[in-house]
Amino acid sequence: MQGNLNEIDICSILQLIELGQRTGQLWVEAYSSHRNNKLGGDGANIYRPKQQSWFVFFLNGQIIYCQEGESSLSRISDYLRHYRVEIRLTDKQIVSLPPTDAPEYAYLWALLERNIINPKIAGSIIYGLVHETLFDLLSLRQGNFIFHQGVALAPQLNTFEIAPFVTKITKQLQQWKQLYPHIQSPEQLPVLSDKVQLQSSLPEATVNKLQHWADGKTSLRQLARYLNRDILTVAKAIYPYVQQSWLHLVYSDTNYPDIHTQSWELKKKLMKRIVCIDDAIAIGETINSILQPEGYEAIALTNPLEALSLVFKLKPDLILCDIAMSELEGYEVCAMLRHSTAFRLTPIIMLTGKDGFIDRVKARMVGATDYLTKPFTDTELLMLVEKYINNQ
Repeated sequence: MQGNLNEIDICSILQLIELGQRTGQLWVEAYSSHRNNKLGGDGANIYRPKQQSWFVFFLNGQIIYCQEGESSLSRISDYLRHYRVEIRLTDKQIVSLPPTDAPEYAYLWALLERNIINPKIAGSIIYGLVHETLFDLLSLRQGNFIFHQGVALAPQLNTFEIAPFVTKITKQLQQWKQLYPHIQSPEQLPVLSDKVQLQSSLPEATVNKLQHWADGKTSLRQLARYLNRDILTVAKAIYPYVQQSWLHLVYSDTNYPDIHTQSWELKKKLMKRIVCIDDAIAIGETINSILQPEGYEAIALTNPLEALSLVFKLKPDLILCDIAMSELEGYEVCAMLRHSTAFRLTPIIMLTGKDGFIDRVKARMVGATDYLTKPFTDTELLMLVEKYINNQ
């Protein structure tokens, strides 16, 4: 299942996954325009598109975990700060974690297995991350999505029913809209703008708290994590002060990652993305089961016509493409991709049930890098993938 959010909304997608009791992962990508209010200077307002992506992991129609596509470990660190957990994994321990589509989740489990946190804290953190991710997703009106049915994220600490989450967050989003335009985004940073007025109007303890958090470096979302509250509760608490212009909310492009960010980003860069275009669902699942344990990110696309546009968004390091597909032959897909400069050098390996000389010649003529005959063994696939990934 894949498509555009103009055609079907996130709420409906989640309901379909729940009704079908599906297991797999949902990937969503969208662009948002954030205003950057400069502190000081000429006060210029800059609008720039920001690409965002999210992953939601399911088991039998229930949610296991949610992750921001570009997330570092800062989300986990924000929650650990609330629980006053000072111990973290070393850079060496982080890099040695098993490869997974949900690196945050692996990190959380590593903390759990080392008794740095207990199951109750881990469950609370997972609940918070699922809530904040769904809050973002259910507010989307534009974007693209792919649901890949496959093996469940493991192990599972908790699973969450979709319907109660959707009902709760839908109501929260309706209340969130009432805070506009004073509060526009969870990513806004509160800054004190009239300390004198605050001191004359509020108790000293309240002023001290506002002064501590409204430092221009802590977003509303981070504040919600630190306090272990949902974003709506935090926004409502500061809303009167923003209305009075005692607090000012700004946007920032500056990230404040935790101490593990560099090693974590290195680990993410090492994970290569491989897209499989094959209208047989079983082939995509087989390839995913072979490649994922070896540290690759494998994404299966079952509609060749839609795949042509999606690969430009996914930017894979290698493409596996079936030759015999009902809607569009693999030869045509390969030829079209080779006509784009974006995929002029990307390895494209053709998959087919035939092992004929003519098929190999045709594959080479349209620009295929290599050829793999079905059925293939795990070793055959891995050797071919590693050969061309390493050549890159």
